Amino acid sequence: MTPDYLFRPMQADDLPLVARWLALLHVREWWGDPAEQYALVSGDLNEPAMDQYVVEADGRAFAYLQCYDLTAWNSGFGEQPDGTRGIDLFIGEPDMIGHGSALIGRFVQDQLRNGVPRIVTDPDPANARAIRAYEKAGFATDRTVATPDGPALLMVHDPSRLF
Repeated sequence: MTPDYLFRPMQADDLPLVARWLALLHVREWWGDPAEQYALVSGDLNEPAMDQYVVEADGRAFAYLQCYDLTAWNSGFGEQPDGTRGIDLFIGEPDMIGHGSALIGRFVQDQLRNGVPRIVTDPDPANARAIRAYEKAGFATDRTVATPDGPALLMVHDPSRLF
């Protein structure tokens, strides 16, 4: 049975937890230098175009998710419908790996049902686990794009793909 996920807006009090997660090997592998990522994540707390969440299952915090207004960043993702949102996330608690597709699906369905026209994400093409999780959550591969962090696989989810 899938837990009832809670997407709780991240607050400054959550930063030590997020810092701990960023330092874990399975997060560092794809998110990079923990200090650099912490500076970015903490710096976005007051960014109006960025919504940050701590994801909980059964009252336990286990993941970080950010959802941003794509037009606020020069993403290199090409033409997208007005109001398109981008997402990035990681599972912080190692024993909760495997919840990715379910939590992504739940979050994306809520966003699309509330009028967001499209959700995009850009995993590293070598991150097979993330790509599978996004595909299971209803994302389709669009194309490889160039980002400041290197090549990424642009994946899209439109309301027509709700399941």
